[in-house]
Amino acid sequence: MVAPPLLWLGAPALALLRGLPARAVKRGLGPFLTWPALQRLGSALAHPGLGWIALNVAVGAWHLPGPYQLALRAPGWHELEHASFLIAGLWFWFPVVQPFPSRPRWPRWAMIPYLLSADVLNTLLAALFTFAAHPLYAAYAAAPALTSGGALGDQAMAGALMWVAGSAAYLIAAGAIVIELLSPVGRVDALRRSAPAEFHWTSPATKHAGTVASGRVGFDLLRVPFLGAAARTLTTRRALQTVMLLLAAAVVLDGFFGPQMGPMNLAGVLPWTYWRGGVVIALLVVGNLFCAVCPFMLPRELGKRWFAAQRVWPRWLRGKWLALGLLATYLWAYEAFDLWDRPAATAAIVLGYFAAAFAVDAVFRGASFCKHVCPIGQFHFVHAGVAPFDLQARDASVCRGCTTHDCLRGGAGGRGCELDLFVPEKRGSLDCTLCLDCVRACPHDNVGLIVGRPGRALPFAGRARLVERFDVAALALLCVAGAFANAAGMLAPVLAGEQALASSIGLGSPLLITTAFLLCGLLLAPATAAALATWSSRAAARLGGAAAPAARAIFTRFAIALVPLGFGMWSAHFLFHFLAGIGTLPPVVQRIAVELGTPLFGQPAWASMGAPRSEWLTGLELLLLDAGLLLTVAVGWRTALDLAGSGAAGRARRALRLAVPWAMLALALWSLGVWIVFQPMQMRGMVH
Repeated sequence: MVAPPLLWLGAPALALLRGLPARAVKRGLGPFLTWPALQRLGSALAHPGLGWIALNVAVGAWHLPGPYQLALRAPGWHELEHASFLIAGLWFWFPVVQPFPSRPRWPRWAMIPYLLSADVLNTLLAALFTFAAHPLYAAYAAAPALTSGGALGDQAMAGALMWVAGSAAYLIAAGAIVIELLSPVGRVDALRRSAPAEFHWTSPATKHAGTVASGRVGFDLLRVPFLGAAARTLTTRRALQTVMLLLAAAVVLDGFFGPQMGPMNLAGVLPWTYWRGGVVIALLVVGNLFCAVCPFMLPRELGKRWFAAQRVWPRWLRGKWLALGLLATYLWAYEAFDLWDRPAATAAIVLGYFAAAFAVDAVFRGASFCKHVCPIGQFHFVHAGVAPFDLQARDASVCRGCTTHDCLRGGAGGRGCELDLFVPEKRGSLDCTLCLDCVRACPHDNVGLIVGRPGRALPFAGRARLVERFDVAALALLCVAGAFANAAGMLAPVLAGEQALASSIGLGSPLLITTAFLLCGLLLAPATAAALATWSSRAAARLGGAAAPAARAIFTRFAIALVPLGFGMWSAHFLFHFLAGIGTLPPVVQRIAVELGTPLFGQPAWASMGAPRSEWLTGLELLLLDAGLLLTVAVGWRTALDLAGSGAAGRARRALRLAVPWAMLALALWSLGVWIVFQPMQMRGMVH
């Protein structure tokens, strides 16, 4: 973790080559190094996947009790152990550092998940050592203890050291790559320009590959054979919406007429375990996919067709404030009234959703329900910017030459965008339901679902901002604060504290305490953000130089920068329940089949629903939190550079002064998330 990256950072190939006569390098060693067979072998060995496997195999194998204690007994095996660590480390860190004159096999941003995924094994081993109930190695059980806790205390300390130091190595490297990606000139490019001309070797195959790559358009999901064609058709969308509608109907019927115990009812399992887990997976992989197949779209369509909605949504209700209030109400009601364990209440909410979607779009035109009312949709809009895919024009020159603008107004191919998002000017995923109407309407087939850097589609990322709006910033902060408050509200220590406090002041129910807890949790982040924005604006003004950004601009822009961290917490939380409760649906389906008189699947096995919390699941939660923190720091730094102005003089200092307070806030939230992950949490929606 230390020596290999430092060795590669020293660019040893360049140092060794400089120590040889230039003529020997150019005429002797140069042709050998550009020999195609040698390059193919080196390219194969330098594949990042092989280095990742080598490191994890070396670390995992040598920590097994047998090999570990063999290395303790035999000096030769001990030396072999450390030699394998060094070789595997050099292999692993090679694509991360990419020393001169090597060329990358993967895009630079791919090294971030490469590093974070390697930290999973380190985290699992550290957690095993820290929380094990007995010494794992017999040699240490008999050796003198270094701490007052005996062999078990020594082992826990070793786990803590491995956890902190090991994760720091990976996170520091990932952070350095983030900074490199945001810098105008990379370190490797600077090295290449500074090297003498005789050290620049480029084979014909490499030149050709570079020419082809430079002309490529980003990967377009809609160009994938079969999958892309199926996604484009309106028939596919309607079929998926119909399936979701049938599932919603089943939830409503079972919610009203089935057993009123959440884990035994579809209304307690499908929405609160499966749907929420599916939402975060879709957002992580593709984006706002669930809006595209939303079952509430069908009653909206019926309302528009039957009543020919002509009214315009009231100006005083435009924006995100109404949806923000509904989302905050949901976060409160979920904890205050245990909606996860009230099937009838869940069914009533689903029915109310259908009625609201129908009523709003029967009266108001322009997808008013999706844009201004739907709280679930706003959650998707905010977090879809974290996804790697975004709807955008494939070729900007085609859009400049277009005069019909069918993607917006509609045409022979489709109706165009209901939400008034013009593809050439669209930035981010705000208000985009991923309906693909613009794709079908474009006569030039110039709209694609194109992959890019995760987080690039955030509305205010870098210079591609839509507008600095308080309502969007408040919505983003609500989502961030809600992620931590919602997860913390399920922790055993928090629930016990609420109950104890309610009893101490003579309350029969902890409803009032729960409400106060959630209110403080939801308001703390906006209040802290407002204070930081004011302080940052004044601090930037004291530095002089370019005009200091206003507190409003700092507040709105950095609020969006915190979204990836909040989504990391949502993902860790929802995927924990989804993966731990993956077996909750079969017994419910068996129960329904028995009640309908068709016990084709046998009797429900309720005892199989519970799943113990495993170490790999904890590692996954921490990985998601780490990724959210890194992406937040990246977007925050890019935002700080933008707000610092374009002047070179003092720009870095101003950007640093703007970014550091928000980075500290992000670090504090991340630390809270790590604490949440390691606390005992209610296994809601499961039979124990």
